[in-house]
Amino acid sequence: MIRGSCLCGDIRFETAAAPQGPSMCHCSQCRKQSGGVWASAYVPETELILHGPVSWYAASVGAERGFCVRCGSFLFWKAHDEDTISFALGAVEDPSGLKIEKHIFCASKGDYYEIADGLPQKP
Repeated sequence: MIRGSCLCGDIRFETAAAPQGPSMCHCSQCRKQSGGVWASAYVPETELILHGPVSWYAASVGAERGFCVRCGSFLFWKAHDEDTISFALGAVEDPSGLKIEKHIFCASKGDYYEIADGLPQKP
């Protein structure tokens, strides 16, 4: 079971599904909203149980981002045309047993850091 929460605890989430695709996102939206890269994994949307008042922001025409209004924690990412939902690995309780598999949106990463861990990098 994977469990997580926002910083203030108003939002909690859990899943018994095996998370897929643990990755670090370097896109400009994730960097702006999280203050750095955003680590996430995804599960089928029907397998993620949410507790609390998630606020959704339509960051683009294709996706929305879920966060806590009280503490500002950026917790979820959901594409409108997919049946999965990504959740922030930073919000997950340890031990998660998850390991980052790849970096995504590397073509738009910030110029103030390098990716040097040897994992696959997707443009």
